[in-house]
Amino acid sequence: MNSNIEFEVVSKIDVADLKAFYDAQGSRLPHSIDKLTTMVDKSVCFVTARDRNSRRLIGIARGLADGVRGYLTECKLDPSCQGPGAVTHVDGRIEHDQYNIAKEMADRVIESLAKMGCERVDAAAYGTEVDFCEELGFKRTAGIVPMSLNLSEHDRYKQFFSKAAETAKAGAAKA
Repeated sequence: MNSNIEFEVVSKIDVADLKAFYDAQGSRLPHSIDKLTTMVDKSVCFVTARDRNSRRLIGIARGLADGVRGYLTECKLDPSCQGPGAVTHVDGRIEHDQYNIAKEMADRVIESLAKMGCERVDAAAYGTEVDFCEELGFKRTAGIVPMSLNLSEHDRYKQFFSKAAETAKAGAAKA
């Protein structure tokens, strides 16, 4: 199947194409075009995987970097392209990579981050993604506890998100 897949490393990806991919996977990532545009603009590289015949986007991997550390922030593959081991089909997460499509995308992001001078690349893995990351060479880091802060739900910061929503509504009303 890998010969029917075309990979491309790009600094930006078409936002409408990305949104369609996320929607098809049932992704919980922001669905507003404005948020996705900001996400694309602040990312340093994307790797896309497309079906060579239909040109359908079947996978994406994305990297962030500050020049010293990089972050493989996501690697998602349409479950129909993962092989029979993909059973939960959650959010395009990697459950099985029978055809090495996700591995190829992730390897290309990591190589791009290395070329930017990143000395270390981090990743967060959920469930079945742990095995996938370990197969890429990532190691579990002793003593580190992954943590997350949802700013849109935090009393101190949620004010910024209501202002952003108001600004977006005002802009839409003018259009």
